[in-house]
Amino acid sequence: MSDPHELKVLNPATEEVVATVPAAGAQDVDAAVERAARVQPKWAALPPADRARQLRRFADTVDRHIEELARLEVREAGHTIGNARWEAGNARDLLLYAAGGTERLLGSQIPAPGGWNVTFHEPLGVIGVIAPWNFPMPIAAWGSFPALAAGNAVVLKPAETTPLTALRLAELALEAGLPEYLFQVLPGHGHTAGRALVDHPDVAKIVFTGSTDTGREVMERCARLVKPVTLELGGKSPNVVFADADLEAALDPFSFLDNAGQDCCARTRVLVQEPVYEEARDLLADALASVVVGDPADEKTRMGPLISRRQVDRVRSYVPEDAPALRGVAPDGPGFWFPPTVLTGERPDSPAAGEEIFGPVAVLLPFTDEEDAVRLANDTPYGLSGSLWTRDIGRALRVSRAVRAGNLSVNSHSSVRYWTPFGGFKQSGLGRELGPDALTAFTETKNVFISTEGPAQ
Repeated sequence: MSDPHELKVLNPATEEVVATVPAAGAQDVDAAVERAARVQPKWAALPPADRARQLRRFADTVDRHIEELARLEVREAGHTIGNARWEAGNARDLLLYAAGGTERLLGSQIPAPGGWNVTFHEPLGVIGVIAPWNFPMPIAAWGSFPALAAGNAVVLKPAETTPLTALRLAELALEAGLPEYLFQVLPGHGHTAGRALVDHPDVAKIVFTGSTDTGREVMERCARLVKPVTLELGGKSPNVVFADADLEAALDPFSFLDNAGQDCCARTRVLVQEPVYEEARDLLADALASVVVGDPADEKTRMGPLISRRQVDRVRSYVPEDAPALRGVAPDGPGFWFPPTVLTGERPDSPAAGEEIFGPVAVLLPFTDEEDAVRLANDTPYGLSGSLWTRDIGRALRVSRAVRAGNLSVNSHSSVRYWTPFGGFKQSGLGRELGPDALTAFTETKNVFISTEGPAQ
């Protein structure tokens, strides 16, 4: 039996236990929030330049530990070493970007008769961040670092399976000189530590990344306290490929295989215009056959394992052995492996075509014309990301405006940059992270009118 008071961290590539850490409970959350609430006003009262200077020192400290953080991500999450190095660098770069925002968190001066009207962005207080297991290091940073820059304290609960990089980031924050208890990490189970963080009356806001079902529960519980939330939830993103597109670029299999498909932005619905459908299928078959799946610590590996046995079983439930499909190859033996797969016999309304599988599985679907492409692209409860490929600029603009998603790429598969806003439409979530307005999401706007007419005589 598992011990509810500890978390065992498994290497997804070997199934070996790489660490055991204590699991926080509700009392631990209470204590952490109380400590954070004590230190936050002092942090907020610092001149913005001083906060920025301390965050830049934190970034420099992270930079000196990029390889260590990347190797931790490989061991706990099964990410390829190349991806893990990018993720650690993304955390560093976001710290630098957020630090620059502290001195640019500007209010407004609004004309008003008889005086001056000004606005201020006041920090919220203590922010609760609940991070997922699919990108444990960068997504923890996306919620935490802009909140710190805006003058808040942060209590971060990482996913049960991937707490190690978050814990190390908290240690590096102290090493860099950030105040004790300003940035605390509490590994724990969602139904205990996560729920306690969401329900705590002294937590001013929750930032949650995870499944849509859990996001609904988080939103419902926060509503009881009228507590604001940022929710980054599920996705079933389209890759819309018109007949005039650069097919080899458009059909890059890592648009849906990156991180073994465990990515809310994965382009898992490959929509191809009918005249080039057969050619697209042949290109995908060749591409899948060449994907190197294996040890994520090996520099040559392009795709690693899934996070857990449970996730393998979930993915397998969508892919019957006799299903028409293009398939790559994955290792046998220990580890949570699944081969790269493109299903070719699905109807647009099938579970595999409409539900988030969260694994290295895509569906290939034909469309007739621009109207049909937009209809298929929008035929989902999600609206997080997507790509469209065409050499027709007018069509690119029309379709990008018509597709209901928060992050679209034209002739590219890029989704996330720390200097541009990220978030979804529909059941993919609420609010935006990253970008030039990231800090304001962790503030309240205060309006102050100052009379210039003097006291009444």
